[in-house]
Amino acid sequence: MDIFEKVVKNMGPIGAHAHYSHHYFSFPKLTGELGPRMTFMGKEMLNWSLNNYLGLANHPEVRKADADATAKYGLAYPMGARMMSGNTDEHEEFERQLAEFVGKEDAFLLNYGYQGVMSIIECMVDHRDIIVYDAESHACLIDGIRLHKAKMGDYYKFNHNDMDSLRKNLERATKKTQETGGGILVITEGVFGMSGKVGSLDKIVEMKKDFNFRLLVDDAHGFGTMGANGRGVGEHLNCTEGIDLYFSTFAKSMAAIGAFVAAPKDIIMYLKYNMRSQTYAKALPMPFVIGGMKRLELIKKHPELREQLWANVRALQKGLIEKGFDIGETTSPVTPVFLHGDYDINAVTKLVRDLRENMGIFCSIVVYPVVPKGQIMLRIIPTSSHTLEDIDYTCTCFAEVQKRLKSGYYKD
Repeated sequence: MDIFEKVVKNMGPIGAHAHYSHHYFSFPKLTGELGPRMTFMGKEMLNWSLNNYLGLANHPEVRKADADATAKYGLAYPMGARMMSGNTDEHEEFERQLAEFVGKEDAFLLNYGYQGVMSIIECMVDHRDIIVYDAESHACLIDGIRLHKAKMGDYYKFNHNDMDSLRKNLERATKKTQETGGGILVITEGVFGMSGKVGSLDKIVEMKKDFNFRLLVDDAHGFGTMGANGRGVGEHLNCTEGIDLYFSTFAKSMAAIGAFVAAPKDIIMYLKYNMRSQTYAKALPMPFVIGGMKRLELIKKHPELREQLWANVRALQKGLIEKGFDIGETTSPVTPVFLHGDYDINAVTKLVRDLRENMGIFCSIVVYPVVPKGQIMLRIIPTSSHTLEDIDYTCTCFAEVQKRLKSGYYKD
């Protein structure tokens, strides 16, 4: 079969719905200033799908830093990969600041988060090593694990946040590495982006007393939001020292592009010389470096941004619970709202249209196979820029759509 013919006939589990979902349920276009109020298909929407936890996207100091750096350097500078011709004092200063902030010796800037963490995993393990990972790890981690040079059977999955399951898999991995002469890399997340659950990092670190392994944590949703100073889940659970490789993107709290990994100096030096996605890719453009340092400065100097975020998180989650909603086990800003029942795709799409077109609320909706059958998940991302009026209105609207869903209003 011709390759083009094959892929057009089988668009994949998400692409199978593209004929009616494109530009509405998938690839929607939100326009206007980034914030709680944006425009979708000509209508103003209360937006709960923006990764802008601290409201930095439109902060005047951030906008000025971005504009000034772009005017001075353009988007091309520096040209080339860091190893070849694209290194600067500013890149290394930003790395120093990031490492200091998350309590590590050194850091390495990455072009993108998804690509970056995949490359970290591929770089750190070889055919002798065993990976042990949380069952609900993000797709970027799963794809990185698939790059593992060992046989497919040589990476083990433990049940989500289940320490008994982790222990059993560490026992298996330890036995296997005694045969291969390799090591063990445990991979998990600080905050799981769908459920909002916080990873049991303190308990995982505690297991180092019984097992020899290194720990890689993807803290994309924890950086800037969790901990007394926003230094992440390690700070929140008082186990920063036990995290060997700390990774985060700039796409959430920083409202930007790029990522970083922080670790001991010798490990960062190894990554700088062996991460193929960085060795052969252009350096992060200077405006993102200068703008990133401004964002980090604001996170450190203005704890009220994080305090306002958490005030909104508490109000939103309390309001949803009071109206009888199941928000799972979230202990982070990520707020899933579960609607239970055996509903077909038509009911789900009508519910979303009702929210958007009649109530002016834009949020992400998640269905099977991302969540189990018999569930619909509305995923809410509160920010420091939302208001209590936004929260009250949303809770009221959600109560109405749940009532309509149960009554059969969305059936054909």
